[in-house]
Amino acid sequence: MHKQPGILFDRRYYEHGIPQLSLENSGRVRNLYSTLEGPEYTRQLRTYRPREASAADIESVHSSFYLEQLREHVNLNDPYSYDRDTYLMEQSLYTAALAAGGCLNLADRIMGGEIDYGFALVRPPGHHAEPGRGMGFCLFNNVAITAEYLRRVHGLQRILILDFDVHHGNGTQAVFYETAQVFFISIHQDKLFPFTGQAHETGSGKGQGYTINLPVHSQFGDAEYTFLLGKVLNGVVEQYLPQIILVSAGFDGHCEDSISRVLLTTHWYATITELLKHLAHEACDDRLLFVLEGGYNPVSLEASVLATVESMLHPVGRRPGVAYSERAARILTNHPLHGFWTV
Repeated sequence: MHKQPGILFDRRYYEHGIPQLSLENSGRVRNLYSTLEGPEYTRQLRTYRPREASAADIESVHSSFYLEQLREHVNLNDPYSYDRDTYLMEQSLYTAALAAGGCLNLADRIMGGEIDYGFALVRPPGHHAEPGRGMGFCLFNNVAITAEYLRRVHGLQRILILDFDVHHGNGTQAVFYETAQVFFISIHQDKLFPFTGQAHETGSGKGQGYTINLPVHSQFGDAEYTFLLGKVLNGVVEQYLPQIILVSAGFDGHCEDSISRVLLTTHWYATITELLKHLAHEACDDRLLFVLEGGYNPVSLEASVLATVESMLHPVGRRPGVAYSERAARILTNHPLHGFWTV
């Protein structure tokens, strides 16, 4: 039986803000939140509010030294004293703890069988935050904290994280680079901040082969992305058999988002959601959790998130087809993991 998807958002996420102009601001999500509060969605979705992540939750990923650094910089007069992109205001750490805790709340609901699919519409984003360093608008790594929580509290041993934000998820990769219990896949524009995530970065030690980076050319769009992720995800899920799929869902690869030169359309986000639903149905009892990362054009962000949500509302249908793309195929042919995981 198809269950109502769960969605999580909270106006307290507005409290992390700065008077000066920053791409990562509460205006990104204000209209989206208002739309989701309307009757069209409230009758179809289970709506949740976050709890604050505990110190133990956060320190499962981030060092105590890093957290102390953040507290010290919050008390300085310069909001950019820690990092030139990542501002810190009085409410920033509380809001970031709510962002991580919101993801944990939805993870619990999924593991308890209350919902199949969840979408945590949180901010600030998290995937650039490394164990000892915040950057790129990110303070706490929400998806990494969620994966560690699922390992520690729910005993999962095979977690798949897909990051389709247009920027490489360097922080998430750093956390799980040496383990096979979390498989990390990132597709991102090449030669773009944070300038990591090359194809040769495939994990180390016990994690060797459990990181797949797909750096793509600017001007890649729906066809190339669908081919690459269709081929890689189908192979990985069939062989790895994840117990849950987590998605670092950044929408800054949209053709109307000026931060990148990737040309994804709103429809693509519905397409990838359909594929992920099908794979989650086959491998892990429909357990699928999206976590908001980037997306800095409020109009295209709202449209893309709503396309994702609309796809979540429909029962699992046929697996989407994957049309051949010669440009994208070259990336797989030349990949260091070609021959593994069917890449």
